Amino acid sequence: MMWTLFSTLACTSSLFIGLILDAMHWEGSWMIYLVGIILGGLEITIEGLQELMKEKQFNVDLLMIIAAVSAGIIGDWREGALLIFIFSLSHLMEEYATEKSARAINHLVNRQPKVARMILANGDYQLVDVNQVTIGDRLAVFKGEHIPTDAIILQGASELDESIVNGESIPQLKQQGAEVFGGTINLGNELIIEVNKEQSETVFSKIIQLVEEAQNSQTKTETFIQKIENRYVLVILVGVPLAILFFHFGWHWAWNESVYRGVNLLVVASPCALVASSTPALLSAISNGARHGVLFKGGTYLEALAEIKSIAFDKTGTLTTGKPNVTDTFWTIPEEEIIPFVIGLEEKSTHPLAQAIVRHWPDSPKEPLLVEELTAKGIQSLHNGIHYYIGKKLGSYTEPSMIQEWKKQGKTVVYVERNRQFVGAIALRDTLNPHAKEVIHYFNEAHVHTMMLTGDNPHTAETIAREIGIHDYQANLLPADKVRFLNEQKQKFGKTAMLGDGVNDAPALASATIGIAMGEGTDVAMDIADVVILENNLSKLIYTHQLSQKMKHVIIQNICFSIAVILLLIAINLLQILTIPLAVIGHEGSTILVILNGLRLLKNIA
Repeated sequence: MMWTLFSTLACTSSLFIGLILDAMHWEGSWMIYLVGIILGGLEITIEGLQELMKEKQFNVDLLMIIAAVSAGIIGDWREGALLIFIFSLSHLMEEYATEKSARAINHLVNRQPKVARMILANGDYQLVDVNQVTIGDRLAVFKGEHIPTDAIILQGASELDESIVNGESIPQLKQQGAEVFGGTINLGNELIIEVNKEQSETVFSKIIQLVEEAQNSQTKTETFIQKIENRYVLVILVGVPLAILFFHFGWHWAWNESVYRGVNLLVVASPCALVASSTPALLSAISNGARHGVLFKGGTYLEALAEIKSIAFDKTGTLTTGKPNVTDTFWTIPEEEIIPFVIGLEEKSTHPLAQAIVRHWPDSPKEPLLVEELTAKGIQSLHNGIHYYIGKKLGSYTEPSMIQEWKKQGKTVVYVERNRQFVGAIALRDTLNPHAKEVIHYFNEAHVHTMMLTGDNPHTAETIAREIGIHDYQANLLPADKVRFLNEQKQKFGKTAMLGDGVNDAPALASATIGIAMGEGTDVAMDIADVVILENNLSKLIYTHQLSQKMKHVIIQNICFSIAVILLLIAINLLQILTIPLAVIGHEGSTILVILNGLRLLKNIA
């Protein structure tokens, strides 16, 4: 990539210096343009020749070089330097995208646990490389450590942070006999687990494999374009010599005139204006999006966004804020009497639900308590002979009917007990992103099918989908499930976008026609996604979709105009009216016009 960057900068500098010397009417400016063509076109020429020799395929690389040299032969090296500049710039962008994909895979690999604490036959522990672990090995996982690989719990019970797998911020209780996944975090006491999968078959390894497969499959879509490119170049390369022969023997033009018209034909038929039809528009739209808090990793993704027929959303951290918040409370005693003890208990816990409860009553007085955690249940304290507890239900009592309603709505219920008696309950749920309803309504109105894919339970998924008006949803999904449903969407509707924020969303983001990540999500999601929305502002997605549609219209305008100019110049050339200066003016003029039209996208859309 360094050589491509150097050659592009060298070509740009030569073109710029040449234009200055032209303005000063220096006759030797053509040599500067020639230097730019050589420096900018050397790599392109080598790649074109290699593809011709290895795959027997003509590509536009060779046509660009021939067109550039031909432009110099008929007296305008500036035209040739401009052709090479535009083409080398596109090569640079392509290599950057490829390198970015490789970094995304490496980032995922680095997130995998590296070591495991193996339990030896004599009961001692030994730290070993995760790759040395095999099925049947017993491992110990202490509090705060990552589960090294997929396994079954033999002893112990604990809550696990499984957000890396299912994207959910609320920990999951896992007991003896339950399956645990590599990369998740043990939040409770020590677990003894038994490995039940080879390292290559773990859920986390599958995530990496799915991302690699999706990225490779995307490159296959270039096959059709390459076929068209090969035919186009072949037609021009064969057509120009045949045209010269036809001009001489068919129309009985002189050899000088025939060759002159043939070289002229090669110049006007070169796709300079066609290349410029999209690149300036894409770059302008990308710059516009960046100013509005949306980063694109390439113009093709912005173009693809305009053509989507379906869009899938992750729930947690995307349609919702990703953090639980208190939604309802119920007390059998005055709130101000019990809240100081609730805060006194919860402030000692690092559990996401406890932190949400503390945030809900920021100014409340609190009782200084000595607390004890009950693994996978809650937290308790004995204060002045009174037992206080908050967490899962412990006492045997009849709870209010509203608590069941809260659970049906997908809310998590925390019980508050005093001396084993019910004194209150707190309902929590991940709250909606403030722009979620607006975004779903926009895409529904635009006739783009909307779908939610989540690892959360069906009750919560149904409630969220109903509140925001989303058409379809699927719950309890692992990363591979999301990919499966996303592929079904692609088969049913066509081009499909995916919006997510977690490591578990990475395979789906890579599998989608266009993957969109939230800016406050994981590094892996942002690396793999094609688009990043900064600041988790979902409303920016609406602006970006409108921008992509406008860009598509501008590109279509440019393509139609540039093709029309090429056909007009060819017709004038065949009438023996087109002169070299007129060919250059017409060809460069059309290029400048389509560039200016593309630059309109720098302005804010209405």
